[in-house]
Amino acid sequence: NVFCTNCCLCGNGQGSAIAKIVGANAAKYDKFDTTVNMWVFEEMVNGRKLTDIINTDHENVKYLPGHKLPPNVLAVPDLVESVKGADILIFVVPHQFIVRVCDTIKDHIKKDAVGMSLIKGVDAGPEGLKLISEVIRGKLGITMTVLMGANIANEVADEKFCETTIGCKDKTHGSMLKELMQTTNFRVTVVGDTGSIFSLLLVIRLGLMEMIAFAKVFCTNCPVSPSTFLESCGIADLITTCYGGRNRKIGEAFAKTGKTIEQLENELLNGQKLQGPATATEVHQILKQKNMVDKFPLFTAVYQICFNGHPVTEFIKCLQNHPEHM
Repeated sequence: NVFCTNCCLCGNGQGSAIAKIVGANAAKYDKFDTTVNMWVFEEMVNGRKLTDIINTDHENVKYLPGHKLPPNVLAVPDLVESVKGADILIFVVPHQFIVRVCDTIKDHIKKDAVGMSLIKGVDAGPEGLKLISEVIRGKLGITMTVLMGANIANEVADEKFCETTIGCKDKTHGSMLKELMQTTNFRVTVVGDTGSIFSLLLVIRLGLMEMIAFAKVFCTNCPVSPSTFLESCGIADLITTCYGGRNRKIGEAFAKTGKTIEQLENELLNGQKLQGPATATEVHQILKQKNMVDKFPLFTAVYQICFNGHPVTEFIKCLQNHPEHM
């Protein structure tokens, strides 16, 4: 029982989907205690308490209907009671409630507990923007990690193939959390920086904004509606490309090895070629001709990093100083 005596989650749809995974793995591996506490806000559903339904029928009929939870997942209506003795605290609540949750449990948790945030978004306070994991760390004083990915609760619960990323600086914690979270169809990658996940999300968002702006400026003969970018050809394709495929594979190797794109294509793609770098060149030429390079800093940074030897960290400047933030 070195790592985990129990885990605390929020019993919404996302929380229940993760509880299904955590419960199964806690029962499977000896290093984890079998029981997984899941905090559930008590409600009446068809004349029965929701916690009673979950603990008797093993289904969160309100927020994740049609999916059975492992019998070792215990719904607990009392927040303080649910976290007592927990070595791992998994936070899956709407971000507007996180401060209240932390204030409620801060005097009742183990000081050496490890937290994991699955909460997207940021907190805008007097000290500026903070990641939710930073808010929790500041409130509770515990080690925090994050789990992020382009995943939907129902698809995770349906055991459809999904990928996700854990940001964790401590290798021991990262290995333990991966074992707790990973299944055959829920594949986990661990990176050593919690901020890097958020940075990837920012790159995707700002990249999409530049794509829309580019289309508005240059597709004048056949105007493109912004709603088109919400279709599979837009944001879905963008996310897929960022998380997998040839461009992701070579991009990651490029950042880690310092080798050229051409070298990596020859080594890793077995004769195939990337479309991304060629597109970046063409886009840059168009922007240069139209004297609009400064209006598309993310597009420009991709080109400069790929072909002019600029450091990969130049992306950080784009995130910090992008016109979208001004």
